[in-house]
This record gives sequence, C-alpha cells and structure tokens, in this order.
Amino acid sequence: MLKTLICLALALAFTSLSLSLAADVPASIPLWPHGAPGSEGKTGAEIGKPAGPERGYTSITHVNNPSIIPYLPAKDKATGVAVIVLPGGGHQNLAISHEGYNVGEWLADHGIAGFVVKYRLAREKGSTYKIEREALADTQRAIRTVRARAREWNVNPDAVGVMGFSAGGELASLASIRMDGGLENAPDPIDRQSAKPNFQALIYPGQSGKILPTKDSPPAFLACGNLDRPDISQGMADVYLRFKKVGVPAELHIYAKTGHGFGLRAKNKPPAGEWPTQFQQWLVNMGFEK
Repeated sequence: MLKTLICLALALAFTSLSLSLAADVPASIPLWPHGAPGSEGKTGAEIGKPAGPERGYTSITHVNNPSIIPYLPAKDKATGVAVIVLPGGGHQNLAISHEGYNVGEWLADHGIAGFVVKYRLAREKGSTYKIEREALADTQRAIRTVRARAREWNVNPDAVGVMGFSAGGELASLASIRMDGGLENAPDPIDRQSAKPNFQALIYPGQSGKILPTKDSPPAFLACGNLDRPDISQGMADVYLRFKKVGVPAELHIYAKTGHGFGLRAKNKPPAGEWPTQFQQWLVNMGFEK
C-alpha cells in the first residue's frame, strides 16, 4: 500500500512539473492537420521528459504528428523576419527548451517571428523515420507553412530562414542544400509555397562534412565552441571556407572555452552567450532586418 501511495505521489509530482514547465509555451500547430505522410497508423502521443528543475532542461520524444510552435513579436516590434528553429538531440529526442522554447522567446522579444519545429526522430529506438525523408519533409513543410501564412503572422516571405542546433543544424543545412521550390499543381496550397530558405543559421551542426554549399545557397551564420568534437570545432572552419569558395556570404564564430550544446540558457556567459545578438546583427548586415 505504501509503495502504491509513493508511486502515485511521484506520478502527480511529475505531472505537476510537466504542466508548470509547459505553462507559458504557445500551442503547437500541426504541419499536416490531417496526418503527416509517413506517419499513417501512428497515434502515440509525444512524451516530455523534464531532466532538471528548470524548463531549460526538457526534451521531447515520440513525435508522430510534427508541428510548429509560433513565437510572434508584437506587431509594433515585428521586423518581418521569420526563423524556423530546429532543436537538436541526435535525432533521438528534441532538446526543446534550450534549443527551442528559449530561442523562440528571444527572437519574438527582438522583433523576429520564431517557429520551433517538433520534427520526427529518425534515430529514436524503434523509429521507422528517416532523416532525409520525414525529418527533412517536416522542415520543408514548416518553411512552406510560414510562407503560406505570412500575411497573418506579419512575416516577409522573402525573409524566412532556418536555424538549427546540432541534429537540427543538419536538417537546416539539408533544407538549404535541397532548396525545393513550390509544387505548382499541388492540391494543398501550402505545398505550392517554396521550401527554399532565404538564410541559414547553423549552430554546432551535425554532419559538417556534408555541408556542401553551391553558388545558389542562402547566406549562412555559423557558430560553435572550440571545445566541441573535432568534426564540428575544426569542421566548421572548413564549412566557412566552402561558402567562401562558392561566393556565398558567411560569418563564422568559434567561441573559446565552449563545448557542444550551449544553445540559449540563462547561465550562458560571453562569448557564447552573445550569439543571439550577433545573429541579429548579422541579419541587419545582410539586409533581412531593417
């Protein structure tokens, strides 16, 4: 009996914590209201996993109905720029707080519309999803959705970019390489919108060796820590040189005494803690934000 009561108390505490962590998070908008292609028959709900006492340390798994969480600035502050935010997590989970919620909030506070994507996870145990199939499709659908609702959300459809962290950076890069246009005769009007980002922000992205820009690639903001694993801390220098070689504007920040996964947290200190401001300055310099 005592064991049962303890388990019940823990369950109630976990539920209370989960609700408190998500209390100020905007409602998600399904990317495919009638079900995502490739998720047929999968009805399992998302699972949130608090990993500490703050909202900044939560993750999400079991995404079968991909969606976006909109963080919209006040109309009098809106710059017209929109950023599709792709949290990392090794394609096994979504680091939804410090690489999602916090980023969306910061962007909206600074006049930029942020849209945090809950995409399907290709490396979660038992997953049938693929990175370059469902996860990439979720990313492209998010871009198209924002363009389709640009007027409603005070967004300039020519200033819609992607920002990805770690595994999310891999997806942001893939979307910027594929650059699929609109499907002219698609029955769904959202699919008629272009999925080509106008800019890309790759924050300690995975698979840096596969980031192969062309002269048509969108300009890039690149950032990582010098204590990250070599394929990122050293690889990002090579990525920058590839952009330079094809003549695409790129800006690179490699932060001292900084490892992987710094994202956006209250405890972050300079220099890595200044990356959001540097990103916004880059937007202004590139002409996306006036």
